Amino acid sequence: MSLYLFPFIISFGISVLITSGLVWLSHKFSVLKKEKAIRWGGIALILSFTATLFLTPELFISQSLGGILIALGIILLVGLWDDWHRLDWKSQLVFQIAVAILVFIFGVRVEYITNPLGGIFFLNLGKYLLPSLFFTIIWIVILINAVNWLDGLDGLSGGVTLFCAFTLFFLSLKPEVNQPPMGIITMALAGAILGFLIFNFYPARILAGTSGAWFMGFIIAVLAIFAGAKIATALLVMSLPVIDAFWVIGERLRSGNSVFKGGDKKHLHSKLLKLGWSPRRIVLFFYSVTFFIVLVALNTRAIGKLITIILVAVIMTTALVFINKKISRQKAV
Repeated sequence: MSLYLFPFIISFGISVLITSGLVWLSHKFSVLKKEKAIRWGGIALILSFTATLFLTPELFISQSLGGILIALGIILLVGLWDDWHRLDWKSQLVFQIAVAILVFIFGVRVEYITNPLGGIFFLNLGKYLLPSLFFTIIWIVILINAVNWLDGLDGLSGGVTLFCAFTLFFLSLKPEVNQPPMGIITMALAGAILGFLIFNFYPARILAGTSGAWFMGFIIAVLAIFAGAKIATALLVMSLPVIDAFWVIGERLRSGNSVFKGGDKKHLHSKLLKLGWSPRRIVLFFYSVTFFIVLVALNTRAIGKLITIILVAVIMTTALVFINKKISRQKAV
């Protein structure tokens, strides 16, 4: 177990040091103006995670992992630029697709999809890589935006991503999986996020920002592929933000707005705020539901995961319809 404890402790320590340093610098040089917290969390998350991978002697930096690290550098720079200058949604989408294509070139590819009823659908059809490339891009872009849109309350996106990191870690320890490199990487990720969450939980002193939110969505997406097509598991654990993202897209389309329009308060956490829930209560609610889903994800096979995802989708859709009606009644009063 020391093989996994070392990267967790190192990553956690580096994350705490960098995050506390960024918070101190923001106050020292009066970076904060109207906002209550700086949006530099991505610096701490990405640097602590990356540094830990290089500091862990048992981990070999393969071509695929090297491509992931290069993509993280791009995400850090683009994310920080967006936090300062606000890129339009088209530019953001181009960069998201670009990092997905980059890691695909380096070998991180969705090569097959497991049929819950048995069998496998192969996407890499010899020299025809387009199906694999298509699914890889779609998967990565969906996760990046789902986590980015979830990042609306202190500690929310980081906590849910942390649950997913621990899920992939425990999955890597199973005898039938037995992936020590994945265990090391996921523990480095968990340590980085936990160190950041100390300063990000309500009331936050630092926010993940675009770079941090993109990092968390991207790294879960690529690790699910890197771990040997654990996409169903990651999708199940991240089902709340993913289903919420698709619900918001549907509401925006029905209202005639752009799918990428932000600030419209259509997300589940925004609706719960309208109902009078406190930010801390909402975050703990998401944590509790995600924890329950994690238990299911670690103890079911493909068909069980599919059934659970469908159940979560049905329950969440029903809840959102009920919440919308309740909010409408409040406005009418």
